[in-house]
Amino acid sequence: MSLNEGDQAPDFKMAASGGREVSLAALRGKPFVLYFYPKADTPGCTKEACGFQEALGGGAITVIGVSRDPMKAIEKFAEKYRLAFPLASDESGKVSEAYGTWVEKSMYGRKYLGMERATFLIDGAGRVARVWRNVKVPGHVAQVMAAVRELG
Repeated sequence: MSLNEGDQAPDFKMAASGGREVSLAALRGKPFVLYFYPKADTPGCTKEACGFQEALGGGAITVIGVSRDPMKAIEKFAEKYRLAFPLASDESGKVSEAYGTWVEKSMYGRKYLGMERATFLIDGAGRVARVWRNVKVPGHVAQVMAAVRELG
């Protein structure tokens, strides 16, 4: 499944770092950023998470990071980098499949399924306002925050 701008955001409810729970229903009425990352505490994922942490200094928008890591690994990652925003565990893969981020990848000629680094800006009505796929970490957080400001 591939989500496009203007589509209704798929519903979700996941356990998140800090003993929290995140859900589409709880966020209804305000925009938020939902970003999918491959694996906690790896170089690219750390740079991305720390970039969002730094950009959130003013608390302009809610950001939620999602991976298929177990909660234990996510909690360790969040604590290590003192991430104030929730990192959610999609161990079942239901949310990443609904958002179309569990995709076939290829490395050294070997094909496998893995998490695509992707970001979704969801508006207050629960619609996808912006989509970034195959994200490259450098400059990405700045692009997302510019889109947040445009959304108003």
